[in-house]
Amino acid sequence: MAGNLDSGSSKRSKSKISQIYTRLSQIHQAVLDKWAPNSQSRWLSTTLLLLLFVLRVFLTQGWYIVAYALGIYHLNLFISFLTPKMDPALDFDAEENGPELPMRANEEFRPFIRRLPEFKFWYSMSVTTCIALICTFFDCLNVPVFWPILVMYFITLFCITMKRQIMHMIKYRYLPFTHGKPKYQTNETGEVQNM
Repeated sequence: MAGNLDSGSSKRSKSKISQIYTRLSQIHQAVLDKWAPNSQSRWLSTTLLLLLFVLRVFLTQGWYIVAYALGIYHLNLFISFLTPKMDPALDFDAEENGPELPMRANEEFRPFIRRLPEFKFWYSMSVTTCIALICTFFDCLNVPVFWPILVMYFITLFCITMKRQIMHMIKYRYLPFTHGKPKYQTNETGEVQNM
């Protein structure tokens, strides 16, 4: 009989914890949904958060390893943001030059779909910057290093990675930004016209 009472109370506590977790998840999602259409505000807040982190590292003269790890992670996010979801380099059935995105008006329109969407890119940058900022309050993470070597290594890694990404863009003829791309609009008769 006592065993039944214990299992009943543990089920109620598990159910209560589950309800609290579900409610917090709903609140979190509601906040993200409100932020979604405001891209300028989102990126401004993330930029301010990054500046706060850089200021903290600069004023304390420490946590260079945390800053380096954050920079490497943000570089990986940026590369995923620039890369198409369906990478033509991974298509084994492609011809020798591989498939290409359309370059002329008479070719089939295929929109550029990113491997990492802009919202997830922003969200990951914001969360990791907050985590890195919190890490700067723990002395155990302040590993003494000669920071100029980390800076030079990061610059070298950035240049090599971006060169490879730009060569990939040139080889497969895609542009991950909408600037300079043709815009289409329908006229009164329903025909699609190039603007």
